[in-house]
Amino acid sequence: MTKQACILLSPEDNVAVTTVAIEAGHVLPGGAAASAKIDPGHKVAVRAIHKGEPVVKYAQAIGRATTDIAAGEHVHSHNLAFDEDRLSVSGLAQPEGATEADKARTFMGYRRADGRAATRNYIGIIASVNCSTTVCRAIADAANRSILPHYEGIDGFVPIVHDQGCGMSSTGDGMRTLHRTIAGYTRHVNFGGVLMVGLGCEVNQLTLYGQSGAGASKRHFNIQDAGGSRRAVENALAILKEIAAEVGTMRREPISVSEIIVGLQCGGSDGLSGITANPALGVAVDLLAGAGGTAILSETSEIYGAEHLLRSRAVNEDVAIKLDGLISWWEAYVAQHGASLDNNPSPGNKKGGLTTILEKSLGAVAKGGRSPLKAVYNYAERVTEHGLVFMDTPGYDPVSATGQVAGGANVIAFTTGRGSCFGSRPVPSIKLTSNTALYRSMEEDMDIDCGVIASGDASVSGLGREIFDLIIETASGQKTKSELFGYGDNEFVPWHLGATL
Repeated sequence: MTKQACILLSPEDNVAVTTVAIEAGHVLPGGAAASAKIDPGHKVAVRAIHKGEPVVKYAQAIGRATTDIAAGEHVHSHNLAFDEDRLSVSGLAQPEGATEADKARTFMGYRRADGRAATRNYIGIIASVNCSTTVCRAIADAANRSILPHYEGIDGFVPIVHDQGCGMSSTGDGMRTLHRTIAGYTRHVNFGGVLMVGLGCEVNQLTLYGQSGAGASKRHFNIQDAGGSRRAVENALAILKEIAAEVGTMRREPISVSEIIVGLQCGGSDGLSGITANPALGVAVDLLAGAGGTAILSETSEIYGAEHLLRSRAVNEDVAIKLDGLISWWEAYVAQHGASLDNNPSPGNKKGGLTTILEKSLGAVAKGGRSPLKAVYNYAERVTEHGLVFMDTPGYDPVSATGQVAGGANVIAFTTGRGSCFGSRPVPSIKLTSNTALYRSMEEDMDIDCGVIASGDASVSGLGREIFDLIIETASGQKTKSELFGYGDNEFVPWHLGATL
């Protein structure tokens, strides 16, 4: 991409996107001149758009003009509104091809006894209920002080705590979702060992989880049975010493990249997210999928308006129908609560140049590259298919990533245009910025600057390969910026469904 202040993404588009602030009089693609100053990431009409006419970006409708828009005018919330229109898919572009060398690549990971591949070697202290969260944090703090220094092979003791587990029905969607999510964490491959702690009288009983798996590295007990909080911490430390002795001797070994499972996230998006960071991540996804690995695209409320593009890539009709069902469920779900899916773009999204959910979604799905859609999963459901898959989650990043990790993701790749800060232990989170200004202002939080695509200093394909390399390096143990800061203890947020009783 050559250096340019304004990008026309497709010949069919009637708006272009600014990569830097442009002044009135700036010549746009097609020859029109900007009528006023326009901020980076925002849209400008490259030809006249009549009232009621679709506004087109990415060769897709992102809404309708609410008034006549002259060529050169700023196009945003004041003259563009959400509409249900979808434009047809003209053809399927081929995914970035993985070479034989890509397919032969390995990462340095931990091989578990059951054959699965881990990217980290943590020990988890998991709360069954909000009532045991304080004790779980106290246990993790004590273990990190007294046990961790003796085991170089352990990355740390992680408290997995939340605000659910009681005051809810023992049946129904809420309990099923919570149980599936916690069960996913108890068996997560990045936990070499797990201690699950309950209170004793809660709805979400420890007996629902058995021993969380076979072997001495999976244990549980209730605070009430231990004789109170302090005794629970003492009891836990004795157990964790045994678990640490079992898992602390593990060492990394070469493992095929086909065993990497990446959860794809975007948060705090801006007008450049769908032009730089998301498509570059999409190239990395195509390379990983081509090498036999797995990528989980999610955030169902943020594919709305672009679901037809994913549907066109489904490997069979069953996958397409399951995706259709998710969209229908979400339409009914938000209507039940008096909301609309177009309420999704946040104030930060809009300040960064995004106007409607259609526009946001068209940019968001670019994270999934151009690979075929192999499967569709429910929230926190265990992912078994290789290639690009979709998991039903809300667009709220902590809830979405929690579902992906419960489903088996062992790396998270997170794009942002406004500056979302995030981590998700026990899984490392890579942060990718859509613009260089953000990268420079928050360099201690961000791993890769994708704004170099907008400036013309890198190509989408070239940066995508760089992201692919970083995914492998991260899976091999290289710490991300969010890990170095210590993010990840507070980002376990299961999807809350059902009534609070």
